[in-house]
Amino acid sequence: MIKSLPGERWKQLTFKNWKSLQKKYAISTQGRIASYIDDIKKDGNIISGSTVEAYRILRLKVKGKHVAFLFHRLVAENFLTKPSAAHDYVIHLNHDKIDNRKQNLKWATIEQVGAHNRNNPRVLEAQEKRTQDPEKYARFRKLSLKQVIAIKKLLADPKRKMSYRQIAEKYDISQMALTRMKRGENWGYVKI
Repeated sequence: MIKSLPGERWKQLTFKNWKSLQKKYAISTQGRIASYIDDIKKDGNIISGSTVEAYRILRLKVKGKHVAFLFHRLVAENFLTKPSAAHDYVIHLNHDKIDNRKQNLKWATIEQVGAHNRNNPRVLEAQEKRTQDPEKYARFRKLSLKQVIAIKKLLADPKRKMSYRQIAEKYDISQMALTRMKRGENWGYVKI
């Protein structure tokens, strides 16, 4: 028996070949999934699912094949309107991957996902740690801090004589790594 939370609405899930399943499944606006036979309120059970990379998933076996569904995508597909075809990703507004409530989810484009992740408290904390003690986090990198500063000075010099290719060969890195350094994507915390 399931007791609904205040304001919680349920919607039956339908899957490809879902009639071969022994039970029915429903998703709620609160991010909960339930299995039931006839009536969700009478014989329903909340499914906690399993966790993969901090995301909650529902695993089912349909016609001998194992399938998995992300809780947050099921909530979004059933309760949120997709603004456009480009909005193909679902983000957690509070960055908590376990919080699958409808009001915490939003459809997003790939660009919006990137911007959202840059504001993630865990990402910001990791960046802060790298900034405070860059040498500690640089031990597995190809370049030392001194080399990065030298490269950044070269890239910033409008009268430089070396091409990107020559700089990349000198430091045994790719030209793309140089481009990312110039944009601030790599080693962005190093200022010259």
